[in-house]
Parts: sequence; structure tokens; C-alpha cells
Amino acid sequence: MVFLTNVLFGFFFVVFSYWMVVAKTRRQVLALTLAGVLAVALVTPPIAQAQGSLATAIQAVLNVINGVIKTALNGINSVRTTISNFYQQATWPVALINQAKAMVTKMIGQYRGVMQNIFTTNLKSATLPNPTALENAMRNRQTNDFASLTTSFGSTYGSVPNTTAASPADRTMMDMDDALAVDNLKTLKMSDAAGDLTMQAANNIEDAASQAAPGSAPFLTATAVVASIQSQALTQKMLAAELRQEAARLAHENALRKRGSVMTGDVNTQILNLLNRK
Repeated sequence: MVFLTNVLFGFFFVVFSYWMVVAKTRRQVLALTLAGVLAVALVTPPIAQAQGSLATAIQAVLNVINGVIKTALNGINSVRTTISNFYQQATWPVALINQAKAMVTKMIGQYRGVMQNIFTTNLKSATLPNPTALENAMRNRQTNDFASLTTSFGSTYGSVPNTTAASPADRTMMDMDDALAVDNLKTLKMSDAAGDLTMQAANNIEDAASQAAPGSAPFLTATAVVASIQSQALTQKMLAAELRQEAARLAHENALRKRGSVMTGDVNTQILNLLNRK
């Protein structure tokens, strides 16, 4: 240690002497002098008493760490291990959780493909150009081609006759029946699109359930409940469309009865006029 100190001191002395010769200003000489003093202080070893005190202090700290602190940490780790074992064996049994995950994965493999085939089965049956175009527009599960749907509907079922070809009452009923039919077809297309999103949400929930962490079941349940409520709202919307269609059918039948009553009154009037002429 003394030899290394002498070598370092000699090195700094040589460098310091060189720069003292090179320095030309008073400020440079003063700076070099301070630097030399600092270097000598750094390479000079502290007294033996200070070194002994430092080693004693470090050993005391190590004794505390290996003693009281180590015992406390061991106790904390023991409690954490006990809590972890309780969660894994009682609150969230690992074996049962893995069994449930395996069951979900098995059910996905058994039913998802079958259900997907049911929803994607091709049911198109029209053969002529106009009905085929209408059927494609009805079943394409899109909501951005309502204009094409209306055009295909008119090409298939015809437009409302002009004023010289049908009575005002007949033209009114034809127009209303066509309007309700097209409205319900649009609602049906929107329902199909929403059904696809619902199925996608159901698949995502199933996938999450097969990989869910312990304690996350309430969140998946809440998500499933929300998806179920949305599906119920969609079903209610379709029931409302069906009720509108049924109401329109009743109104159409009632309009026919009203027209028959009017025609019967006209016939009675004409018969009375003929009898009065005699």
C-alpha cells in the first residue's frame, strides 16, 4: 500500500511540475497548486484508527441485517406463503380452476363451429335476376346499402300504379304496404349486423373465460350480462318491427272492409235509383 502511494505521489509530482513549467499566468499557477494539493490528499491513505472504525461500523450494519431484519423478512415470507397457499387451496383452488378452463375450451371446440355454421348457412333460393338481387340485399348483413335494397324491392314487386290505373284508396294501401315491408327489411339487415357483433362478443367472452385469472370471473360475468342485455334489446326491437307489420296488416284488412262498405252503399244507392225510375 505504501509503495503504491509513493508511486502515485511521484506520478502526480511529475505531472504537476510539468504543468507548473507550462503555466504562464498567475491564475493557472494557482489552479495547478490547488489541483496538486487535492491529488495528494486523495492518494494519501487515512490513518489506521479511521479504517478500523469504518470496518467496525460496516460489520455492525451487516450483523443487524443478518439478524433482526433477516428474521423479520423470513417471518413476512412465511406469512405470504401461507396466504398464497390458502388462496390456491381454498379461495381459488388451482386444480378446480384448471378444470373449469379445460371445460370451457372443450365446449368451445364442440359448439362454436356448429353454431357458426348455423348462422352462416346459405339459404338463398331465388333464381330470377330481380328476386336474386333482392335476396342478396336482404341477406348480406350490411347496413350501408339501403338504397340498393329499395331499388331491388321495387324491381321485384313493382312500383305503385299511377292515378289512372288504380283508385286513390288502392294506391294508398299499396304505398303503405311497400313502405312497411321495406322498413322491416332494413330493420332485419340491422338486426343481422348487430347479431354478428353479439356473436363476436360472445366468442371473446368464451376465449377470455378459458384463460381467465383467479378472481376475474366477476368481470367476465358483468361483461356477459351487458352483452345479454344488448341482445335482449335487439330482440325487443325485432318484436316491435313484427308488431308494426301486424298492425299494418290489420289496418290493410280494415281498409278493405271500409272500401267494401262504401261500394255496398253505392250499389244500394244505384239499385234504389233504378227502382225509383220504374
